[in-house]
Amino acid sequence: MDDLKRGGIAVIDFGSQYTQLIARRIRELGVYSEVFAHDGAAEHINQHRPAGYILSGGPASVYDRDAPRLPAFLRASDSPVLGICYGMQLLTEAAGGLVASAKTREYGPAIITHQARSPLFDGLATDLRVWMSHGDRIEALPPGYSALAESDNSPYAAIGDLSRNRYGVQFHPEVRHSPQGQAILSNFLFRICACQRKWSAESFIEDAVKKIRAQVQTERVLLALSGGVDSAVVGALMQRAIGEQFTCIFVDHGLLRKGEAEQVLQVFRREQGMNLIAVNAIESFLGALQNVTEPEAKRKIIGKLFVDVFSEEARRLRGIRFLAQGTIYPDIIESAADSKNAKTIKSHHNVGGLPDDLHFELVEPLRDCFKDEVRKIGLALGLPEAIVWRQPFPGPGLAIRCLGGLNWERLEKLRAADAIFTDELAAAGMLRQGTAQSFAVLLPVKSVGVMGDKRSYEEVLVLRAVTTDDFMTADWARLPYDLLARVSARIVNEVAGINRVAYDITSKPPGTIEWE
Repeated sequence: MDDLKRGGIAVIDFGSQYTQLIARRIRELGVYSEVFAHDGAAEHINQHRPAGYILSGGPASVYDRDAPRLPAFLRASDSPVLGICYGMQLLTEAAGGLVASAKTREYGPAIITHQARSPLFDGLATDLRVWMSHGDRIEALPPGYSALAESDNSPYAAIGDLSRNRYGVQFHPEVRHSPQGQAILSNFLFRICACQRKWSAESFIEDAVKKIRAQVQTERVLLALSGGVDSAVVGALMQRAIGEQFTCIFVDHGLLRKGEAEQVLQVFRREQGMNLIAVNAIESFLGALQNVTEPEAKRKIIGKLFVDVFSEEARRLRGIRFLAQGTIYPDIIESAADSKNAKTIKSHHNVGGLPDDLHFELVEPLRDCFKDEVRKIGLALGLPEAIVWRQPFPGPGLAIRCLGGLNWERLEKLRAADAIFTDELAAAGMLRQGTAQSFAVLLPVKSVGVMGDKRSYEEVLVLRAVTTDDFMTADWARLPYDLLARVSARIVNEVAGINRVAYDITSKPPGTIEWE
């Protein structure tokens, strides 16, 4: 793995909401990239000998007393550096230039005009549409720097000290709203940093298999297999690496989507040949959730009961030393593992709270991967697209999409309606391209209707579909009216107990993607 990471790009995080996106864009170009806190130790940041550094944006102003500063080791480094937004202002301030509050702020699309002599913009049109998001700007360049691009409100929309390979851009090349942003990043990687394309799903698999075998050797490994993409890809990796030493436990709690439990058994036990233990715990979960309506109470009950069921099965398997988990790279970043000052966004534990008598050592083969990379790895491992491209699904499952009290009848009603929505989206070619996440929500609300010349009084179903790149923000999907009409007609005609269908047109923020 070290060879795959060596010679990549270190992204220094100064608090931008787009920092993870920078690393993802670089990896899409076949170069390894890792995110580090701005106050991380130099030895940690440089452990894989990066070929260059990218400084992220951030909410601070460089002239503020407590603003994050350029790391000391970068001031003396001869390696190429690209500063984005706040990162460019940091380079300017550190080299003796002047940054001040702009009279006119730039938020949104802008046109920049660049100089042809810069390798950063080599091969690109003179005028480029980019995405700006800043309230400060450079008023005076530091010694050795020159202007490389300008916009109407930024005389220094891009700058560079070409003799030292130091560059800065006021805009955000990492976002899709900068159409040529990926080309700019590519120029930085290959023309300026001389990186090599060696990060791919195939190279990752080969390296990960070696690493798993070296860690596990002849010991046995256990995995809690949910059927979601992360645990599925971990399972396929473990199966390829150690085969008979690997066992997975699938707990069917009755809160999955239509056909998912059967699909898990078909794919992983029969097709993939895994040693899969399936536990039917539906009665236990529904019994514990009876008359529980508050969403956080549902989550706690489900989480605790899952651990209890998994632990009981794990105790029956003697000689297990390792627990495999589907931890992925965003989990590591959000846990703020390498920062002295950063606040933890989330603490991630895939199977947290295991009893003291179960002392497992962790195997986390995907901890360096983003979600889109996990999908590519899954396809390269031969997993079916239905598993690899399965849309995000909450840990508590349908318990938090079936609002109010739970019982088998309501869950089956929701499963059937959700399957109709999914089928119609797939038939319209919008399940993967037109939506990032889509599902149905059953409300504990009844409405009056007329069906077959008779009055009906039945439950209301809400359809939810969103578009997003990162799931931190999301917009409601503009689905065609005729598609929504087909879905609504099918649901009220085919699913007993629902007589009204609504469509959620709330973005995130102010709403969340899930309802509970």
